[in-house]
Amino acid sequence: MLLKISRILIVLLSWNFIAHGQLLKIGIVGLSHDHAHGIMQQYKKGEVILLGIAEGNIRLIERYKNQYHLPDSLFFKNVTAMLAHTKPDAVLAYNAISDHLAVVEACAPKGISVMVEKPLAISMQQAERMAALARQYHIHLLTNYETTWYASNQHLYTLVKGQHAIGDIRKMVVHDGHQGPKEIGCSEDFLAWLTDPAKNGGGALMDFGCYGANLMTWLMEGKAPVAVTAITRHLKPDVYPKVDDEATILLEYEKATGIIEASWNWPFSIKDLEVFGQTGYLHALNGNALQERIKNNYEAVDLPPADLQNNLSYLAAVLHGTIHPENDLSSLNNNLIVIKILDAARKSAREGRRIVL
Repeated sequence: MLLKISRILIVLLSWNFIAHGQLLKIGIVGLSHDHAHGIMQQYKKGEVILLGIAEGNIRLIERYKNQYHLPDSLFFKNVTAMLAHTKPDAVLAYNAISDHLAVVEACAPKGISVMVEKPLAISMQQAERMAALARQYHIHLLTNYETTWYASNQHLYTLVKGQHAIGDIRKMVVHDGHQGPKEIGCSEDFLAWLTDPAKNGGGALMDFGCYGANLMTWLMEGKAPVAVTAITRHLKPDVYPKVDDEATILLEYEKATGIIEASWNWPFSIKDLEVFGQTGYLHALNGNALQERIKNNYEAVDLPPADLQNNLSYLAAVLHGTIHPENDLSSLNNNLIVIKILDAARKSAREGRRIVL
């Protein structure tokens, strides 16, 4: 109960800043990630102040200018030029995963915090460099996942950790996938790097495997697994010639097991989380539905409103000091372990063996 009350107070405090006109002033780096449309919608609703956009692709710039009626004055050729003319509270990155490091290298020395889209980096080497910069210059380095803002996941965590409703965790299963990025209509600019192993680090394993690694690290209270085993498939080489489109990752913990299923081959989109405990089972079917099974029957769990509803409310709370992101879903600590897991999974799939961390 105390855990729940404290989290609600944090959210109220973060929204209090917004209610009193203290909107975040942000800069954006990159528009090639289709998730950039989300921040644009928030900007159009007046939920954030946009100081600048660093993007060098003229065609992309024109597309966003026309769609969201953005003035020329918002655009800069690169992040260095943007930061020379603006002083944002934070910078949000919507570019290729391989380019996240360059964003941190530009922002950290100026004391500007950064939030990137998932995953944090394409490799442990890049992730460690980013972490070193964040610590050296005392900035926040955060990672944004859609599933962080699911009311179902947040309440599941409260039931498991705050109320111990199903006993100790014994197994976790996460399914994340859809028909494929090309099949669901992702933009050409997004596909260009999402399906390039040098820019995304892989295919479905990176794109969707990170969700499960993120959620399991959270539920395991920031502990890395003992070992990782992974299998990847290439079921559509004509569509995705350079990267995997299917991955299954097994995480071994001291007293629990995690199974991550990531796919670009499913008939529809799934983002769910199953947790088996000693005395019961919880299943977050999607963002708004949670089921519980203690004995024979499944029961729907009534969900309170999500404590944290989007990346902006969370970011505001972090920057104002009402949230301290030590091991939460967006935290640097969590996401360094996520990249460690994904690195091991790629190595396991490539070499056909179990990788001990």
